[in-house]
Amino acid sequence: MRDFRDAKAMAQTLRESLTTKAVTISHSESLELVSRMLGVADWNTLSALLHAERRDAIVPAALLKTTTTAVYPAIPLRDLVPFPNATYPLFVGRERTVRALNQAFEGGREIVVAIQRESAVDDPRFSDVYEIGILAQLLELDPLADGTFRVLTRGLRRVALRSFDAETVAYRAEVADVSEGASRDARDLIRRIYQRFQDYTAAHGILVPDIWLFFDQTRDPGQIADTVAARMKLSVRDKYELLATLDPMTRLERIEALLNASQRPVSANYAATKRQALDHADRRRHQYATLEHLLLALIDDAEASAVMRACDADLGRLSQGLVQYLDNELKHTVIETGSAEPTAAFKRVDQSAAFLAQEVGFAAVTGANALVAIFAETRSPAARLLEDHGISRGRSDRAIARGVGKGEQ
Repeated sequence: MRDFRDAKAMAQTLRESLTTKAVTISHSESLELVSRMLGVADWNTLSALLHAERRDAIVPAALLKTTTTAVYPAIPLRDLVPFPNATYPLFVGRERTVRALNQAFEGGREIVVAIQRESAVDDPRFSDVYEIGILAQLLELDPLADGTFRVLTRGLRRVALRSFDAETVAYRAEVADVSEGASRDARDLIRRIYQRFQDYTAAHGILVPDIWLFFDQTRDPGQIADTVAARMKLSVRDKYELLATLDPMTRLERIEALLNASQRPVSANYAATKRQALDHADRRRHQYATLEHLLLALIDDAEASAVMRACDADLGRLSQGLVQYLDNELKHTVIETGSAEPTAAFKRVDQSAAFLAQEVGFAAVTGANALVAIFAETRSPAARLLEDHGISRGRSDRAIARGVGKGEQ
């Protein structure tokens, strides 16, 4: 057992085992029992011991710029991992957090942002936050009607937490600067990430109007890695691992691996559906296979049609509307010879389907993922037809979350 998460898994297993024997205990009781089984007085002590071991392993002393430390007001975050050079609106309400903000505004407007290991912890201690945090600058503070505050912050740099004090009236942290290593030439790696991230943002509907200009003007691997990481849809744990990866090249390589992990094999049904879409275009002698050809094929796709039926769609009427559109509106694309070429939108949807399959945990890309990917193509008649027949992105996502459209995995 290397860290406290293993102990929590043991506690969960213990609870489940006792439940089968008609014995019910709370989560906290199971943690206490596991602690005693391991020869420790209580869970708080075990968590602190294990966390201390892991802290030493993750932040080697060689990575510290200096042994000199500084103390700042601090705020713990539950479900967000900030990165340097990015601006974030934070919503805070805990009393010690508000007092820490007040202290920061009265001083140099700098504050340490610590990331909680468990979002359910209301009053975090040193053992409840990760080793690497961010030193941030406070920009604006706005009170909200419910008594909480919205604070606009900008990440400045990574820091290593040496302590996190929750015993005083306001949270505060003692931190040391860390070295991120020297930048190296990463043009090929940056080029690959640039191409993959374009597909990723399209698949997830992420609006990044200035990021492509940023890629053109910036060659710093660390800044590019942080800019991409801040915009990826990842778990807190995965994002923290990117934050805690101090070497810029290693951080870029991990981002590329995460982007590549979105690739999934294509299910047999969806492969047949794509061939059918091309066949719909070829039989009409259309020069291009459009999203409307694809959507017509998806009506016969087992997984996609299951999602559409879950949205209470009349597939017969939808099919009629698509056939009418293809036969009447695309006459100008008829060619004498040759086979249909998928349009750019068709290719984007196909690529986006792979990212969406990864996001929902499908082992293979199905027609359900392609159906959801069509919604991002807001200018296409296919997307409008889906909306007209009551098939929305939200309803489709909820159906897929219930397991509809997963197929044989």
